[in-house]
Amino acid sequence: MKLTTVTNLSVDGVMQGLGGPDEDRKGGFERGGWALPLFVDDDEAQAFLGEVYQRADAFLFGRRTYEIFAGSWGVMPDPEHKPIAGPLNTRPKYVASTTLTDPRWADTTVLSGDVAAAVGELKARPGGELQVHGSGALVRWLFDHHLVDEIILFTYPVIVGQGTRLFPDAGPDAALDLVESRAFPKGITLQVYRPTGRPQYAPATT
Repeated sequence: MKLTTVTNLSVDGVMQGLGGPDEDRKGGFERGGWALPLFVDDDEAQAFLGEVYQRADAFLFGRRTYEIFAGSWGVMPDPEHKPIAGPLNTRPKYVASTTLTDPRWADTTVLSGDVAAAVGELKARPGGELQVHGSGALVRWLFDHHLVDEIILFTYPVIVGQGTRLFPDAGPDAALDLVESRAFPKGITLQVYRPTGRPQYAPATT
């Protein structure tokens, strides 16, 4: 399976608390809910994201995002008729966590040992996509271990000004190939990238 990360982020790179004011207040974050007003008014963006979820053969989460999803998508009535809730509730879910011991969402497996080896085994299985939604700490760890095959970014026309960002101030570098891009009616833009190794840098001038 191809490992694909799917991230909703602001123009300044914030990915925290996009869905609501109380979704994720970690670190004193007070500006939650910045994405939802734009997303719910954009039928094209909703349809595209639904298609992304439909492609998934399995999902991989960090613990925090898993618990947020389980508490919302996991308890949604009649999920089989919904393009996002349907796949989330009927396909395998994996959680990278050393503290989660009793997952209550059906078809969940906790990866608590050698996560790199476990993810490698999942990627070696036949299928389409192993998708990672949200899960910022996990996504950064997967990048560090060169396990990401494709990056999907939904960028919202807003500057949040605080909160957890997708990429840290210091970390590994990566060159990316842009394989798809488009703009949706409410200003959300899509970029799909594939990592291609390290970037090229201009030589030092004398």
